Amino acid sequence: MTISFRGGVHPNDCKGYSAGKAIETAPVPAKVIIPTRQHIGAPCSPVVKVGDLVKKGQVIAETQAFVSSPIHASISGKVVEIADYPHPVFGSCMAIVIESDGNDEWVDGLPLQRDWKAIEPADLKDIIRQAGMVGMGGATFPTHVKMSPPPEKKINTFILNAAECEPYLTADHRVLLEMPEAVVAGCLITMKVLGVTKGVIGIEENKPDAIVVLQKATAGTGIEVVPLKTKYPQGAEKTLIRVITGQEVPSGGLPMDVGVVVQNVGTVVAIANAVEQGIPLIERVTTVTGGAVAEPKNLRLRIGTTFGQAIAMCGGFKETPVKIIMGGPMMGMAQRTMDVPIIKGTSGILCLTAAEADIGPERPCIRCGRCVEACPMGLIPSMLSILGERNEFQVAKEEYDLLDCVECGSCVYTCPAKRNIVHYVKLLKAQNAAMAAKK
Repeated sequence: MTISFRGGVHPNDCKGYSAGKAIETAPVPAKVIIPTRQHIGAPCSPVVKVGDLVKKGQVIAETQAFVSSPIHASISGKVVEIADYPHPVFGSCMAIVIESDGNDEWVDGLPLQRDWKAIEPADLKDIIRQAGMVGMGGATFPTHVKMSPPPEKKINTFILNAAECEPYLTADHRVLLEMPEAVVAGCLITMKVLGVTKGVIGIEENKPDAIVVLQKATAGTGIEVVPLKTKYPQGAEKTLIRVITGQEVPSGGLPMDVGVVVQNVGTVVAIANAVEQGIPLIERVTTVTGGAVAEPKNLRLRIGTTFGQAIAMCGGFKETPVKIIMGGPMMGMAQRTMDVPIIKGTSGILCLTAAEADIGPERPCIRCGRCVEACPMGLIPSMLSILGERNEFQVAKEEYDLLDCVECGSCVYTCPAKRNIVHYVKLLKAQNAAMAAKK
């Protein structure tokens, strides 16, 4: 029996473009553009300079801040520029540009071989921190921070988010099918760091092949595979916790408040690679898809590869896209140029045709209540959008639980007036954060 949650929507998943496409390793790019901001928290500062020769896996930017994560060279070559470049999330930021020397040579000592079972939890966490791990589902929260709850927050359950509920995206699905041993190893390493024995893999039932593979791979490990009803946003962190554990993360709270830590599929595979082989986070699997792409694929791409390069590896466009999005259509971010680079959180590059984008003019709210029915968090999205128009972030926060919004976009999907509700929520949250910082 599969389980689910209140609210949510059932968009066409459009996963057929790439679900059957095995992961392809992209050629080493001639040049990479590596931003110094690739995670939530303090940005990194370059520790290399123009003219330096670097090797793959070498630290090129870091900071001493706890909520941060170091950045490594994804190719070997020469640092030719350190300057502002387009960024898929922040618009622009400082980036380190490396030209390949054609050797793709590892920094001294990598890769290596380690038995994670013989390593103490504190040392495992330090390895994960040094390897630059962040949440690869898109949130990019530094992984070692998630693994460091305060003493009063006792963790009892680890959940692997294998739902991949966003339409079009299939990267996690392919990783589950092609690298189940690494997935399980990453889960067990995470559980050891957290000191928990209960592990659960939550996966939507529209991936029956992956469910069978995972059930076989987890046999004898104590990790439970839980099929979930196919409904968006089944993979939202708070929704996933509610469905699997029956617990509600308190308003304004975090998963650790109910004794849970959640990680993404790509993240646990990267953890396994870092711990067992010393390999830092320098590449990721990304789905390049959409009706405008000539040949949608799941590509293993080096961090710093541009969107344009990735799309070219899929044969380019068969028709001009009206919108290019990093991530999926529900929670992704529209891009203004194909010169933005792949970062640690780039789960997908979505190139939509006019028919797929369904772009129309925004109209006034008609108070139909569809967004309220669809909201998995039990909010009133229509009021949040109206308050967003009025810049009333204080009212939205105190009276309408602004900070509980997970920005899943279910409200936008159901809105007949085509209200940009999530955009208003993001604006209100940004205003709230700016005020908090000012105080």
